[in-house]
Amino acid sequence: MSQTETYTRVRVGKNVSDRIPIRNGLKEGDALSPMLFNFALEYAMRRVQVNRDGLKLNGTHQLLAYADDVNIPAGSMHTLKENAEALVAATREIGLEVGADKTMYMVMSRDQNAG
Repeated sequence: MSQTETYTRVRVGKNVSDRIPIRNGLKEGDALSPMLFNFALEYAMRRVQVNRDGLKLNGTHQLLAYADDVNIPAGSMHTLKENAEALVAATREIGLEVGADKTMYMVMSRDQNAG
């Protein structure tokens, strides 16, 4: 399933190698691609120091993710902004990019007078 005449580069810190030919590997759509993406996204999410004003599940504060969708629950816009910026920085560090044009924000609150 390797593509012919495919090249890659290796980045260590700010140093980037010369082009390296790929003789075997994966192309987009390969069965291993989603797993590799999930590993990379999980690494980035673990790098985010979630602000203590976020969602608490099983006694710890959480980010929620499914495929390439990430939810950052927060109790305030300030917390949401901090955690979103931290996630963008962590993904950029490993070569992923958050699609700002596809990013949506939704503020939710619990009505203390309801039910």
